[in-house]
Amino acid sequence: MLEELKKAVYEANMLLPKYGLVTFTWGNVSQIDRESGIFAIKPSGVDYDKLTPEDMVLMDLNGNKVEGRYNPSSDTPTHLELYRAFQNIGGIVHTHSSWATSWAQAGRGIPCYGTTHADYMYGEIPCLRCLTKEEIEEAYEKNTGLLITDYFKDKDYEAMPAVLCKNHGPFTWGKDGHEAVHNAVVLEEVAKMAARCESINPDVKPAPQELLDKHYYRKHGKDAYYGQR
Repeated sequence: MLEELKKAVYEANMLLPKYGLVTFTWGNVSQIDRESGIFAIKPSGVDYDKLTPEDMVLMDLNGNKVEGRYNPSSDTPTHLELYRAFQNIGGIVHTHSSWATSWAQAGRGIPCYGTTHADYMYGEIPCLRCLTKEEIEEAYEKNTGLLITDYFKDKDYEAMPAVLCKNHGPFTWGKDGHEAVHNAVVLEEVAKMAARCESINPDVKPAPQELLDKHYYRKHGKDAYYGQR
């Protein structure tokens, strides 16, 4: 089972360069096996073209390395906090994809200007505050995770499977690593569209709520009718 987990996480990680979401080693994917409480994650700083499934690092929910010859991603404590807080998160992606990161560096959430955004993410994609000096120096990656989990503790994290961390970059999640990558691709595309939209029309307003509702709920929830059954 854990060999299959490593293979799935390897394949999900390899989608990041395929879709242009990473430069060099600036990104990672993880996926958890809830039954065992073990998650696999990309090793830190290893080039994508040198990765193999066996290189994926196995971790438990106490932050202990269970298996792997490499150190896990430096973002592992962030992934850990999300897995511990939200039972329905099965995979997590972090990148420094250029359009989404540009919004994060600007300290702005991404408004929902159209139906592409609304199909996948319900409302404005939030941009959280920058960590304090003390939070950065104490436990930077863990506190990044705690910042995200605190924001989403009373919100629908499945309807909004993405977040921007100010001055840093995006995180996305899903039921597994592949869905988290899919959401990362969507995030990058809507970030690009929103930036272009504002450059074309600086006075643009978000899409109306009824359009957001129509497009989100035709793909999600009990009355969804998009696609094949």
